[in-house]
Amino acid sequence: MTIDFKQDILAPVATDFAAMDTFINEGITSKVALVMAVSKHVVEAGGKRMRPIMCLLAAKACGVLDADMDQYRKLAAIIEMLHTATLVHDDVVDESGLRRGRPTANATWNNQTAVLVGDFLISRAFDLLVDLDNMTLLKDFSTGTCEIAEGEVLQLQAQHQPETSEQTYLDIIHGKTSRLFELATEGAAILAGKPEYREPLRLFAGHFGNAFQIIDDILDYTSDAETLGKNIGDDLMEGKPTLPLISALQNITGEQHEIVRKSIATGGTEHLTEVIQIVQNSGALDYCRQRATEETQTAIRALEQLPESVYRQALFNLAQLALHRIQ
Repeated sequence: MTIDFKQDILAPVATDFAAMDTFINEGITSKVALVMAVSKHVVEAGGKRMRPIMCLLAAKACGVLDADMDQYRKLAAIIEMLHTATLVHDDVVDESGLRRGRPTANATWNNQTAVLVGDFLISRAFDLLVDLDNMTLLKDFSTGTCEIAEGEVLQLQAQHQPETSEQTYLDIIHGKTSRLFELATEGAAILAGKPEYREPLRLFAGHFGNAFQIIDDILDYTSDAETLGKNIGDDLMEGKPTLPLISALQNITGEQHEIVRKSIATGGTEHLTEVIQIVQNSGALDYCRQRATEETQTAIRALEQLPESVYRQALFNLAQLALHRIQ
């Protein structure tokens, strides 16, 4: 069965999704014109808005009625603003010029402006979160945001380190990718007053996030810049030891091992074509595909603890769709 994003994932929450957009635009209102201009630029460059969609689906999977969705639309908007803030900061850290084929904020303005607007978006997200008046939710988001920042620092520390283990890689991606997915779904359960669904939704989102990032890292070796929206080999150029490289290093010896090691240690794309070739021939991508599949299956199993509904099905479809990108 082919899964269609609009039909099989977005449709059950389409009205909420449209309403959420209004909240995002209200959220980025500022009396400083530059803050608004930059915020608008980065929010509009957003992708599928998967995280807020997951938040809305999780709320309805917890049994929240259409009439009571207003707070969850706000929560979804907060999630998207936090996500956008992390992207803005990421682009500065990675010195990226493009994101999803569009010039980044740091490239359009400068690093100083991008960093400060990222700060503004995080602060504004918490400003709006306080309005939801839920201490448990606020605590979860505060802790979660700290862990996201820690994941980014951990990634920075692992740069140019060929000895990075798979466990360290998993710690990094839990912080920088999965944690925000967890906040999106678990946050909905907290706000809905359904503590019994917190854990299943957190597990679903966490493992989904892991699979999602592993798939992204596989695509770095199998996709083209058009599809990916960023340049192939970007991670390698920055000396980031992603799972395909970590796994390849375990399977190869001799000269090939030395080439991959050196590429991580020094960064740069001098041996890019060679490294891509080595990774593709090492069996590393098959291993990564297997890991992504396992993570997706674990995520889907967690969902079974929620009552059956079109919303639960949509979350299931989302996990399947992400996995299809590498099939």
